[in-house]
Amino acid sequence: MNVALWTAQGFLALFFLGAGAPKVLGRGLDRWTGFSGLPRSQVVVTGLAEVLAAAGLVLPLATTTLPWLTPVAAVGIALVSLMAAGFHVRLNEHLNVIETSLLAGVAAAVAVGRWGQLTAASFDLKAWMPAVAVAVLVPAAIAVVIALFKAQQDQAPSADHPTPAGLATGTR
Repeated sequence: MNVALWTAQGFLALFFLGAGAPKVLGRGLDRWTGFSGLPRSQVVVTGLAEVLAAAGLVLPLATTTLPWLTPVAAVGIALVSLMAAGFHVRLNEHLNVIETSLLAGVAAAVAVGRWGQLTAASFDLKAWMPAVAVAVLVPAAIAVVIALFKAQQDQAPSADHPTPAGLATGTR
């Protein structure tokens, strides 16, 4: 189990380091979707959060310095990934919705697997708490995705209000 958790943590850390570094450095953003309309400061803050989350997945547990930060970072990544799924739904990027939802699931599994680090840190947390958090977050994420899909369908072009070519089909 420990090897599987470390593998998942390493994968997530590399992914979020790779996603966050270009946002901080400002390189290659023209190839990413959705960043042209955001202020540079917001992109940098997002990138810093991703880089710090990547470090938080690996370094605390590897160095045995504040190891309870690892499951906290995993919970944060799960939440951010679910929010990113909503962002991609809005842009009609279905493959990216699946990708970010899977990342959220992997991060949630790491959080549950490493939950013992929190209880070992003398926090007054019960072993059943991650299950409750997942039981609340998963339906909430499903509800958000359904609401976003429904909102997107409600905004479908009509004969009275056509949209520019390509937007209705999601092509670019």
